[in-house]
Amino acid sequence: MAGTKEEPLSVTEAVQVAKGQVALIPTLSVMGEVSGFRGPNARSGHCYFEVKDATAAMSTIAWRGVYRDFVETSGTQLRDGLQIQMTGAFDVYQNTGKLSFVAKHITVAGEGLLRQQVAELARKLEREGLMDPARKRRIPAFCSRVCVVTSLSGSVIEDVKRTLRRRNPLVQIDAVGCAVQGKHAPATIIRALEVAAASKPDAILLVRGGGSFEDLMCFNDEQLARAVAACPVPVITGIGHEPDTSICDMVSDRRCSTPTAAAESVAPAMNEIETLINQRGVRLGNAMAAILQADGREVDALGERAARSMEARLSRLTVFVDSLASRRCLTDPMATLEDRARTLDLTEERLHGAIPKSLARSRERVDGDAQRLSVAGRGLLRPYQTSVARYAASLDALSPLKVLGRGYALVRDAEGHILSNASQVEVGDSISVLLDEGELGATVTSTGKAAS
Repeated sequence: MAGTKEEPLSVTEAVQVAKGQVALIPTLSVMGEVSGFRGPNARSGHCYFEVKDATAAMSTIAWRGVYRDFVETSGTQLRDGLQIQMTGAFDVYQNTGKLSFVAKHITVAGEGLLRQQVAELARKLEREGLMDPARKRRIPAFCSRVCVVTSLSGSVIEDVKRTLRRRNPLVQIDAVGCAVQGKHAPATIIRALEVAAASKPDAILLVRGGGSFEDLMCFNDEQLARAVAACPVPVITGIGHEPDTSICDMVSDRRCSTPTAAAESVAPAMNEIETLINQRGVRLGNAMAAILQADGREVDALGERAARSMEARLSRLTVFVDSLASRRCLTDPMATLEDRARTLDLTEERLHGAIPKSLARSRERVDGDAQRLSVAGRGLLRPYQTSVARYAASLDALSPLKVLGRGYALVRDAEGHILSNASQVEVGDSISVLLDEGELGATVTSTGKAAS
């Protein structure tokens, strides 16, 4: 049996027993301070450190994926002194028998949690485009009037006024008071921005002196950040000191490291302005002189081109006028009429000579055509004349009038009907008798049937 003197365990077996018993410990959630942080390992990416409190410490391992998820969600890295909260389980390493806590999920606690929340809000507003440089408004190089939004009881407002008076006393300064620390500060700053924007200055200075991360947390408020981004007047921030960066700094139109730097950014020093004006004056004079010289050369060139063009045009017009003046219609106006009269006379003579010739040719063509037509007509009619003669002979042979010459007669009643039977008339009816030569009128005196 294990554990007896007769059957001692090997180191491997003892470690396995411990490992099995440790595996029975449920998943734990542990909070503590990071100490002795090593990692991430250059090859594996794993991190090794201890988590401790006032009386105890435990060896901890964060595998590469767990540490990567922590960095992405928290926006920070593990370091000594950072308060964290872990979810994981204990495990015994086989080779050394060392007990370690294997973290499966890590979050930041305390100040670290606040920084994580700020980082998440910054990513959210960045996705919405509030930090896009293209959205930010242009700030005048020289502001004639600025409005300072800050606490009126601190030294910051006096520092800003002193800086502006020293650099450029021409800048007009307005101030709107607000709270710059505490949970109610964001609401008072939003109201102060509305009042400042209503006065329509060239720019608004949102400033505050240095402080801890918790002191500056009011400038990481989401509603305040949206108010800064939506302000109709450009907003310049000077919050805390150089390392401090808040959400308001990120969404403002210009971020300065300190309140004094913010004031300097809107008020160039008088000597700088004077130097700049003198430089601009010299540049403007040089540019104007260059423009005038270039324009003068261009005008001269255009004048020469215009003179050459005018001379060439006048020369062409002179040649044209001379050619018109030398025309016969202008030198001898009657010559055209005389030419036309001679042309008409010649035309008349040609016409008189041409008409008889044309008529003779036409008569010859008509005679020839008539002769050809007569010959062609006889040729076309000849077959039909033969047929007509044949048909006429046949008709003549069949004509009832042909027998009249042999002593026969053709009898018709009063209505012109040919009579072929005596029963067709009555006694007293009028009839006509057609002979070979002439016709007789008669009256029926008797009728009788023809002999059978």
